[in-house]
Amino acid sequence: MKREYYEEKNLTTLSEFIDKKVGKRGTKKRDKFEADYEAFRLGVLIQQARQEKGLTQEQVAELSGTNKSYISKLEKDLKDVRFSTLQRIITEGLGGHLEISIKFRE
Repeated sequence: MKREYYEEKNLTTLSEFIDKKVGKRGTKKRDKFEADYEAFRLGVLIQQARQEKGLTQEQVAELSGTNKSYISKLEKDLKDVRFSTLQRIITEGLGGHLEISIKFRE
C-alpha cells in the first residue's frame, strides 16, 4: 500500500514498527533480532518439511546420524548449527536439497 494510505489511516507499517521496537537496521539490537528471526525461520522450515514427509524427529535423527534432541532444538530455534550437520539433516534425513543464496541490503 502507498505511504499516504498509512498516514491517512494513522497506521504503522511492519518495518516502522520493528524500527521503533527493536531499532533501525544496522544497530546491534536489530542485527541480533534479524539473525534470531532467520534461525527461527529455519527451524520452522525444517519442521514443516519433516511433517510433510510424515517423519518423526527420531526418524530424521536416525536417517541423518544425529539425535532426536538435536532435531528438536533445531526446530525450536537453535542458533548455532554446523553447515555439514544441517546439510546432512536436509539431504539424508529429509531427502531434500539445501539451497543457499546471498542477498545484500540496498
